[in-house]
Amino acid sequence: MIRLTLPDGTVREYERGIKVYDVTADISEGLARVAVGAVVNEKIMGMQESINEDSSFRVVKFEDPEGKKIFWHTSAHIMAYAVQKLFPGVKFAIGPAIDNGFYYDFDTEHRFTPEDLELIENEMHNIAKEGYLLERFEMSRDEALKFFKDSGEVYKVDLIENLPPEEIISFYKLGEFTDLCAGPHLYDTKRVKAIKLMSIAGAYWRGDEKNKMLQRIYGTTYEKKKDLEEYLNRLEEAKKRDHRKLGRELDLFSMQDEGPGFPFFHPKGMIIRNILETFWRDEHTKRGYGEIKTPLILSEHLWHQSGHWDHYKENMYFTSIDEGAFAIKPMNCPGSILVYKSKMYSYRDFPLRWGELGLVHRHELSGALHGLMRVRSFTQDDAHLYLLPSQVKEELKKTIDLADYIYGIFGFKYRIELSTRPENSMGSEEQWELATTSLQEALDEKGIEYKINPGDGAFYGPKIDFHLEDAIGRTWQCGTIQLDFQMPERFDLTYVDKDNEKKRPVMVHRTILGSMERFMGILIEHFAGKFPAWLAPVQATVLPISEKFNDYAHEIRRTMEDKGFRVETDDRAEKIGFKIREAQMMKIPYMLVVGEKEIEEGLVSVRKRDEGDLGQMSMEAFIDKLSEEVSKKII
Repeated sequence: MIRLTLPDGTVREYERGIKVYDVTADISEGLARVAVGAVVNEKIMGMQESINEDSSFRVVKFEDPEGKKIFWHTSAHIMAYAVQKLFPGVKFAIGPAIDNGFYYDFDTEHRFTPEDLELIENEMHNIAKEGYLLERFEMSRDEALKFFKDSGEVYKVDLIENLPPEEIISFYKLGEFTDLCAGPHLYDTKRVKAIKLMSIAGAYWRGDEKNKMLQRIYGTTYEKKKDLEEYLNRLEEAKKRDHRKLGRELDLFSMQDEGPGFPFFHPKGMIIRNILETFWRDEHTKRGYGEIKTPLILSEHLWHQSGHWDHYKENMYFTSIDEGAFAIKPMNCPGSILVYKSKMYSYRDFPLRWGELGLVHRHELSGALHGLMRVRSFTQDDAHLYLLPSQVKEELKKTIDLADYIYGIFGFKYRIELSTRPENSMGSEEQWELATTSLQEALDEKGIEYKINPGDGAFYGPKIDFHLEDAIGRTWQCGTIQLDFQMPERFDLTYVDKDNEKKRPVMVHRTILGSMERFMGILIEHFAGKFPAWLAPVQATVLPISEKFNDYAHEIRRTMEDKGFRVETDDRAEKIGFKIREAQMMKIPYMLVVGEKEIEEGLVSVRKRDEGDLGQMSMEAFIDKLSEEVSKKII
């Protein structure tokens, strides 16, 4: 017998080898009808898989992240079976589930077209309706190699030859399609009701440009047609909000061939960036942070000492100065540590809170670059805290509060994930346990729900990550809090304690915005370029109805500029309707229309970007209104 522990703590006993489906049905027949699999001892398993040991057991549905992996992995097999039926002779590479769907890589002389995607999609619907079972079986290594060599599946042979000798070689059979696969999968294909193949792309085998270029088909599937339609609508909305497109249209930033992955900020983009940096500085000053600035280039030996050389070298850039080896910093922490080491501290000096808007460079593959979201140079809103052990929990809670406040200013909801010790980590088990427990206790005492990501911490310590949800429901990883016992040890950081003995401080690394570049990209998409008045590069534009009112328009602009507002005047010889449409396209929060009546009465006609005509008001009234929006950071 084996014992399975359910999420509510109850324990059930079953015969060894029982199927996931049978356990689920035993818990509830209704649950078995909506379940797509289970998480058993942290491993995702399909309904047809067997359980052979005492385990934790949690049923998952499609709406769960693990459920989507099962659903979309099965959908990749359905697509592969459809391709096999329609295009005989194709060779199969890999077909995993990914965020928002799946893909499969194919090797065929036929060049897939958009019309082919429609044919494949229709065949997938036919396969799904047939309700084929996903049948799992195993083979020995020799049997598996023979099976695929006989059928000419060279990519499957390559995969098997590179598996560890002890690896169980499992297969899944779907109708006449058999694939090398570890799973997990749906019990059958009937659950897949809504199907959409999205695009075709090229992909080198194993991501190596020395290998053959394969054809990759991307797709997504859902249990219900309305859910697919909602997803496709979100995609369309995301296209409209694409920060690269809006960055060009609003003249905020550009990416140039002469600096791939290195963004160029234009004057209007710099206005937003400077506002963000000023806001960041003000909020940190209020909370007792000092600001430091450390060099962009530091000696190579420093990166050996910090551990980055062993764990991060492939992402770094290097240079030589006076015949010495140097590295362009990929992280700010070693520079902060050198500032700490420049003097001796007493326990009375703690906590030390040092912020740094530090420019870092990291080598990203060209295929991974994506506007401001994935770049090779970026400015982290970094801070490093040096603490007594007794101060750690309280400072962690204060940092969480600061992040909560800043995200709230921009209207973001968020969720938190706690990432624990990775395989390639530094330090002892005891240090990691203490650091992880400190983070957990801080979250628990704040009453915050969080998800644990086993093995996803930094190499020097566990971390809390903040995942922001934007206006259309997408999530973005931004802030992070990392607790570090390793760097203080590697750099021999000390302070003099009250007993006059030298002790080791605890170090906390943290960002809140993540990086100025990425956060700006997220804000552009979150607001769809319609920045609130306090953040907008141009807060108001004055629109004279004709040229004879230009002088009054410029007078209004100067009055507002004297009050510190960012204002433009559109004095072109164009009709007022054209000027209003232009201002709307540039997403300017306020338009002040002026003509003869406004001059006579000393007023302005106010139009708001998303509300239309607000009527006439005095300049004093409008300035008061705009001042309130800016001072309160109304969104």
